Amino acid sequence: MKVVATSRKVQGSGASRRLRRDGKVPGIVYGAQKSPANIEMDHNPLMLALKVESFHSSILDLEVDGKSEQVLLRDYQMHPYKPLVQHVDFQRVDASQKLQTKVPLHFKNQEISPAVKLSGGMVSHVLTDVLVSCLPKDLPEFIEVDLANLAIGHSLHVRDLVLPAGVTLVLHTGENPTVVTASVPGGAAEEAAPAEGAAPAAEAKPAEK
Repeated sequence: MKVVATSRKVQGSGASRRLRRDGKVPGIVYGAQKSPANIEMDHNPLMLALKVESFHSSILDLEVDGKSEQVLLRDYQMHPYKPLVQHVDFQRVDASQKLQTKVPLHFKNQEISPAVKLSGGMVSHVLTDVLVSCLPKDLPEFIEVDLANLAIGHSLHVRDLVLPAGVTLVLHTGENPTVVTASVPGGAAEEAAPAEGAAPAAEAKPAEK
């Protein structure tokens, strides 16, 4: 995905406010053992790009004053209550160095899983992305999570994920967070058993002759 920006010569909060009034967004590009560069971007194209999932997890081609370099979106700030981008940060990518970034999870086959199809269960997505390490060329847009074999009472964990070649999870020793769980909806179990403390049903009396 290509992103276009221009160098920002004037700095400071006053200059940033003027930029925003003119429909621009101040930003910065840093990393790869180069000096940080201040940039400005048109607001509306940036706002549209932020609504695209891959913009947050893919290598981007950032063109600044006609020169292009590869970057990752690292952060952005929004106005407290208006749909306006206030600032954006990009990190340069070195093709020879591994990077760490979050990658979204895409779930498939939930509707045909035993948990849903056979048990009428509820699947809860605990995580929506994971932190990975890889070379820029190996960075996936997303990681697929196949739920075809998920059964009631079971769950999938991060270490169960099938990762693309060259991609590893960033986890502490012994860490294995839950990705999804499958459970019976709360009402189903309650309907099967009488309410706690309820009196047993009275036996029917024979009809008087």
